[in-house]
Order: sequence, then structure tokens, then C-alpha cells
Amino acid sequence: MIFIQHNFLVRLPVLLSFAVAFALSSAALAQGSEALATATASFEAAAIERVFDGTVEAVHQATVSAQTGGRIAELNYDVDDYVDAGSVLVRFTDEEQQAALRQAEAQLAETKARLTESEEEYRRAQNLQQRGLGSQRDLDRALAGRESAKARVTASESTVEAARQRLEYTTVKAPYAGIVTKRHVELGETVSPGQPLLSGLSLERLRVAVDVPQSVAAEVRKHPVAAVITAQGRVDTGEITLFPVADPVTNTFRVRLDLPEGQFGLYPGMFVKVVFSIGEAERLLVPAAAVLHRSEVTAIYVVSSGSVRLRQVRTGQHFGDRVEILSGLQAGEVVALDPVLAGMAAKVELGTGHD
Repeated sequence: MIFIQHNFLVRLPVLLSFAVAFALSSAALAQGSEALATATASFEAAAIERVFDGTVEAVHQATVSAQTGGRIAELNYDVDDYVDAGSVLVRFTDEEQQAALRQAEAQLAETKARLTESEEEYRRAQNLQQRGLGSQRDLDRALAGRESAKARVTASESTVEAARQRLEYTTVKAPYAGIVTKRHVELGETVSPGQPLLSGLSLERLRVAVDVPQSVAAEVRKHPVAAVITAQGRVDTGEITLFPVADPVTNTFRVRLDLPEGQFGLYPGMFVKVVFSIGEAERLLVPAAAVLHRSEVTAIYVVSSGSVRLRQVRTGQHFGDRVEILSGLQAGEVVALDPVLAGMAAKVELGTGHD
């Protein structure tokens, strides 16, 4: 008996605190609608939006091909590898290109020597002609030889440049930073000019491509405003490009939307929702916090004449922190902002016999 009494005395402060809290909450709920934060449903100007499915694309995506022939000596990257801009992707054997460059350089040296000789002959013929010891014909022949030598030097210089360029083609570098998406060749394989080597793309700049019907395309041209729905929320797009011709099969227009820089959890090939704002209209809006979702039922607690009643509604689009009410509510009606407190207040009313 003493133990039971002691245990009761220990728990008494806790029981008193629960009793006081319950009494305070009951007193607050007993005030009904007066204790609830409310808002008034009203018509407001909101955007007219159309939603379509779009596909994420990389702005920079390409397949690097061989520009010279040879056997692959180095293959430095594979699928899913990140590549910095300017990194060496593939290196070919270059013995043939090196030999061609040496031959071209030797030919250039020969033509330069011929040019030096022809210039000396021209100066000698010019000197003789000025002294009256040479004919004009000899001078003209020497001049033609000098100009021909100059032309051969120019041609040899071009040959050397072409050979040097073919040698540079044996080292394939990344045109921009990105990720390798496909490898078309193997180490040791012999390739020819034009053969694909590696495919890749950059995730730094993305865009979304979407097809819209011709009725919407006209509105998009007038109001080029759109957003992409991602896991992080709505992302406003950058430049919007509307293709000038329609697809003859689907009669739709392709729209391309540039995404701002940043990572939004999007990757090329993913499907996303694209929202186009094509005008404005008056819509009945309430704060989104006032809407209660229970299973498949959407409802709002309406506060009227000091009572709180649950009313089923049909909602439409979201506009920031507000939601459109399509049916079940009239403009000017007052709604509770906290459905939980409103539900408790409604139960108190039912328990006290309020209508």
C-alpha cells in the first residue's frame, strides 16, 4: 500500500500537466472558428497553362571519328568515363604520317634551294642586261624561272602543312568536357578515315525537346514562357526555340527549351513535364495548406456563422502556394488554413450539439 501511494505521488505532477494541457486545448477548441486561422477564397488572375511530355537532350553531343588511317595504339577512355576538354581520347600509330612529313619537309628544302638559285640567276641576267651584255630574252627567262621556283616553294609548304596536319590527326582529343556514352572501336584495331571512334555528351548544358499541337504553337509564339517540372520543383527555362515547320505526320511543332546551368537531377533521354503559360484567366484560388487529402477525397474545412464544416471540393492546378478550386466552393467563402485544428474544432461542435 505504501509503494502504490508513493508511485501515485511521483506520477501526480505528470498527470496534472496532461490535465492542464487538455483543459487548455479544449478551451481553445471550444471557441470554434474564432480560434482558427482562415483565408477567403477569391478570384485572381492566374496563368493559363498547358502541360506536355518532353525529352531531355544534351546541347553538346557528338561522335568523334577518325580523320586519318592507322592502328589504334592508345584507347584511354571507356563508357561512363568523364573526360576533360582537350584530353587525348585515342592515339594511332604514326609511322606512315611521320615518313610523309619528313618527305614533304625534304621536298620543301629542295624547292627553297632551287628558289635561291633562280633568284641568283635573275640578278645575274638583270646585271648583264643593264650593262648591255645580255638580251631581254635571257632576262625574261630568268624572271620566269624565279617565279616558277617561288610557286614550287609555296606548293611544298602546303604539302608540309598537310602532312603535319595528318600527323596531328593521329592524336584524337576531346572537343569539350563530358561523359563517354559509347565506344565504337577496340585497342589494336585498324581504322580508316571517317570511322566512328567514341560518342559522348556534356551534362553542363541541357535542353528539353517537346512536340506541341498547332493550336498551342501559335500561343507559344505569342507568349514564350515555359517551365520544366523536376524532382526539385519547377525550373524556369531559358531561350525557347519554336521550329518554323510542322511534322507532316503528326501535325505538331517541335519546341526546344534551354535549361539554366545547374544540376536538376536530369539526364539526356529522360521524360519530363513541360508547362507552357499561354495567357491569363480569372481562377478561384485558396491557399494550398487549406486543402485536405484523405485517400481519394479532397476537401476543405469551410468556416461559416461560427461553425466549421468539411466540404468536398475538386482542385485544379497549383500556382505557387495557392491552388485552384474547380467546384465545391464559392468566392467569398472562408476556409480554415489548418485542416487538423479545423477537424478538432468540428468534432468539438458535434460533441456540444452545435448545428
